[in-house]
Amino acid sequence: MTITPHTLRTERHTTAYLAAGPEDGPLLVFCHGWPELSHSWRHQLTALGALGFRCVAPDMRGYGNSTVYADKAAYRREEAVRDMLELLAGLGRGSAVWIGHDWGSPVVWNIATHHPEVVDAVASLNVPHFPSSGPSTVELIDRDVYPADEFPYGQWDYQVHYLKAFDEVTAYFESDVAGLIAALFRSGAPSHLDGPAPTALISRNGGWFGGGPVPTMAPDPAVLTAEDHAIYTAAFQRNGMAGPNSWYVNGVADAEYADRELDGGRIGVPALFLHGRYDATLETVRSRLAEPMRAACADLTEVVVESGHWMAEERPADVNAALVRWLATRVPDRWPGPAEARAAG
Repeated sequence: MTITPHTLRTERHTTAYLAAGPEDGPLLVFCHGWPELSHSWRHQLTALGALGFRCVAPDMRGYGNSTVYADKAAYRREEAVRDMLELLAGLGRGSAVWIGHDWGSPVVWNIATHHPEVVDAVASLNVPHFPSSGPSTVELIDRDVYPADEFPYGQWDYQVHYLKAFDEVTAYFESDVAGLIAALFRSGAPSHLDGPAPTALISRNGGWFGGGPVPTMAPDPAVLTAEDHAIYTAAFQRNGMAGPNSWYVNGVADAEYADRELDGGRIGVPALFLHGRYDATLETVRSRLAEPMRAACADLTEVVVESGHWMAEERPADVNAALVRWLATRVPDRWPGPAEARAAG
């Protein structure tokens, strides 16, 4: 199955995207997170494209060949949602199945809660839906693991660090992009759940990776090949890290946007959530993080994947199987028919 690059330009934004599968197939849109690319969905594009779906993975704003903005406020979630609505219109479609990971997950959740008319179904890897009517992520911190006096922000400390030292963090990441990508994209392991997540220790340690230099290590072949690593490295060396990092500093605006959700953030269309068993920061198997999502989704399917955070790349066969099973059983009206039937219909 061939993956092809495309570009959609509007007056307000340019979105580059990868696509696979027949152009008239049921549409799946895959939204990546930090610090990823459309390339992050390569395994899903080829597998589901081969089944007859039209699979589209955009470079989100600030990434890859999409528009990079200097203004941090340009990375508000509402703007990213608008990008996706423009992409949908540019593809000549009225609706899609939306699939997100990491920062792409709140984008697709908010498409479902603000624009349900364009959502056939919604799926997320690692990041659950946090409806505006439910508790905040800080309220859901497991205080047995993160005592409030020692870890006031729990595993979310790294996000606070962006607010306190944005330029410093950005320059640090840009000092060794190749090393950063190799150090971040690691496979999951049971030991990762022993004690606080590394993201809870950023302020205490004076920065990422213990406050020292970016670690020197080879890419983890369970997640990235040498070619994948080179693609990521080239993209972030070209664009820098300020755009991707800016997704973390719009919390107030993002919360205000979420407060405008329809029906308090309840979702009526079929929803799928894939837990990463060994994702230390987004530990959703044993914690309460998934509880608000369960209360807000009328038709929720949950699957636990034996992976860390980079699930789509670490365990592509498991992710693809979960997506296919869910689409076939919970979204059967969007299952691809024979090509001749699609042409006739």
